[in-house]
Amino acid sequence: MIQEHNMSEYEDDPAVFSSDTLPSDLRFMATVGNGYIGTRIYANVMHINGVYNGEREDCCRADVPSTVNVRLIITDDSTAKKTFTLNTRTGTFYTTIETKDFKVTQQIFAHRNRVHLMVLTITLEGKTISKDQFTVEINSLFVPHSQNINFVKGPDFIGAMYIHGETLIPEVKGAARQSVHMISMPLPESLTLLPNEQSRSWTFLTAVANTEEQAKECFVEGQTLVQSNQLFSSHVLAWAAVWKQSCISVRGCRRLNQSLHGCLYYILSALPPVEPTNFQYIGLSPGGLSNGGNGEDYFGHIFWDQEIWLYPVVLAFYPELAGILLKNRIRTLPASKIIAVQQGYLGAKYPWESAVTGFEVCNEDIYGLREIHINNDISFAFQQYFYLTQDLEFFQKEGGWDVVCSIAQFWSSRVTWNPSEMCYDIKGVMPPDEYQSNVTNSVFTAVGAKYSLQFATEMASHLQIEVPSEWMKIAEKIKVPFDPEKQYHPEFDGYKPGEVVKQADVVLLGYPLMYPMSPQVRENDLVMYEAVTDPEGPAMTWSMFAIGWLELKNATQAQKQLNKCYSNIQDPFKVWSENADGSGAVNFLTGMGGFLQTVLFGYTGFRITKNCLLFDPILPEDIDELQIIGINYLGNVLQLQLSKEQATVSLTRCCEVQHMALEIVLQDSGKTFVLNGASFSRLSKAIMLGGLSGKYKNYNLKVIVKRMIII
Repeated sequence: MIQEHNMSEYEDDPAVFSSDTLPSDLRFMATVGNGYIGTRIYANVMHINGVYNGEREDCCRADVPSTVNVRLIITDDSTAKKTFTLNTRTGTFYTTIETKDFKVTQQIFAHRNRVHLMVLTITLEGKTISKDQFTVEINSLFVPHSQNINFVKGPDFIGAMYIHGETLIPEVKGAARQSVHMISMPLPESLTLLPNEQSRSWTFLTAVANTEEQAKECFVEGQTLVQSNQLFSSHVLAWAAVWKQSCISVRGCRRLNQSLHGCLYYILSALPPVEPTNFQYIGLSPGGLSNGGNGEDYFGHIFWDQEIWLYPVVLAFYPELAGILLKNRIRTLPASKIIAVQQGYLGAKYPWESAVTGFEVCNEDIYGLREIHINNDISFAFQQYFYLTQDLEFFQKEGGWDVVCSIAQFWSSRVTWNPSEMCYDIKGVMPPDEYQSNVTNSVFTAVGAKYSLQFATEMASHLQIEVPSEWMKIAEKIKVPFDPEKQYHPEFDGYKPGEVVKQADVVLLGYPLMYPMSPQVRENDLVMYEAVTDPEGPAMTWSMFAIGWLELKNATQAQKQLNKCYSNIQDPFKVWSENADGSGAVNFLTGMGGFLQTVLFGYTGFRITKNCLLFDPILPEDIDELQIIGINYLGNVLQLQLSKEQATVSLTRCCEVQHMALEIVLQDSGKTFVLNGASFSRLSKAIMLGGLSGKYKNYNLKVIVKRMIII
């Protein structure tokens, strides 16, 4: 029997979202997933990581019929109380129906670490010992067909239905079509609790894989777990391990706390387990794994959203998963090199939208040709990975250097020398502000190109590889537009103040790029572009303005920007829409990533730099305490706790290499603390850093966490 929980114990839990009604727009239903398989609750389809159908611009996630789209019907439905609950702590969706005498519970979950299993469980309970039987009818909308996969029925497997098929059209001509094999237990028309029977549960397994052998193996494994009553408990334990490793929580603002839990859950449910898996993970798309079919949620494609908006949170908490995201860019490097050649350039040009092959799958050529900052976004992600982990082997042996080098080669051939200004121009580009399609010297693109060339040169030095000296010369001479009179960064050459901007663009220079500028210039950029950014723009934009204002210790203005994000969060299950009116991509992970960054990098002032971590915290007035568990650095794990009384940095796990230690430096005073030493012995050690000032709790300190050598 599946272990059940009394949902009343979660009534005040900010990680549990419960309602007696469903959203009127079922696009905003909760989703469950595990990085390999995902579905929207009460949707007709599931999606599988890496399974797409359609050639190039027609490529989309292939629909796999959902076996868990089940509605339960009881005879006396008019007086029954219905409750719908997403428990993000366990990655489980519950539907409960209660009458005076009976309770029905339906559970749906994608097993967290047995990633090929989707599970439906139905439990009938009598509130008292009854002499009457109780029957529930099952309304299943499952049909073994797909518009994208030519499913055929195979022989039943130990009493379960087996269907298999291939996608209809490969992404690239001549490529192999992708196979899907699904084994699912048949659903009866009804279930009955017999007289004098207190409770009974039924578990219906679905196993999905790319081969028949694997599907059968996973189905048998699932059945074994059911028989030993370990299926659900193993799933819950796997999620508990995820939350133990990392979490962001606040005390004092329930709305923010709920939103943080929701964002983390939806992003994590689109990612694979940390432990090694038997499938090749493709990446994070704006709508997550559960969405992205034909004509919706950007077709499940991978964009810059992965590297700029989602990756920073993944990297800080799960460097192993960050490495998996980068490995997909390594895997698709050959296709990116072909794209560069086709466009007449050296090195590699990554597609604006990608799926499995790494070729361009955007349905409008202009984005693929012009929105070339995608190269910089990828290179910057590799740079941040190296600074956080110092994992040189990743670049030496696993292909990281090939990506960084190829992007630098691309920029060396993409720039144009401007003799009149004695600088290099980058012409004919689309910046993040997609209202502009053909500009010269997009400031975000220019800074990113500069960084790409500089990091490639730096990495070559680490690897003792000789690279062209021109790379650094080009980097130094790339034009970064700046108006010395108005003391701000024009978005591109010829930008006129007041022109409407679609989304965060220039403000990204301060964060995440950390481009050097004075506080006054940073403020001028924020003021200039906040006034002209389209209020109907995508959700993640306001998070970047909030982070900018937090850098300047203006928590009031930051809060105004962050509050705009709440319009994109759709109740009751905290599902994000791309736009505030509910339109655009759903469930919009990109917006969630920006929102999480406001807290993880904004409130804390957390920055990953070449030689250290920086923290420069500020705590908004309505938050009593902020706790961040699981920040990784050089194999160590840190916990940060900010309250109205003090800031505390704790070391919860130290690096296995004992001669490497962390040192905390208070930048203003120069006072230093060794966070761990040779006698550390893996016990948690904390350093409390005082100093509160002002209406908003600005700690008046900058904390530097850096590596030191214990001799």
